[in-house]
Amino acid sequence: MRYMLLIYANEAASAQRSAADRQECMNHHVELIDSMTKAGVFRAADPLHPTATATTIRVENGKPIASDGPFAETKEQLGGYYLLDCKNLDEAIGWTNKLATVCNGMQSSIEIRPILEIADMQRQIEQALAKAV
Repeated sequence: MRYMLLIYANEAASAQRSAADRQECMNHHVELIDSMTKAGVFRAADPLHPTATATTIRVENGKPIASDGPFAETKEQLGGYYLLDCKNLDEAIGWTNKLATVCNGMQSSIEIRPILEIADMQRQIEQALAKAV
């Protein structure tokens, strides 16, 4: 099953880290990605640009409206993600525990979300339609 690991951290605190701290953190991510790749679970990972670069699309009166920024009132912002293909949630949690420590105690939280595969959704819809007939 594929899992998305969503990494949330305080952008302002992250920006105040020294260049050496940021490089060390990046080195640890590279090492972890190497371990995940060797274990056969790694699919993708990317950091995101700061929230100031975000554009949000909302639907108002049936029409999409674009606005700058996410406008979320949160202390933590989505900073990046990992996409893993794990046997089960326990394996995903194990990798997430390793990920949580790569930046030397930087405060963050990581949300683990199983991915609902499109093919699985299609089968569920087809099964529901077959029962309705």
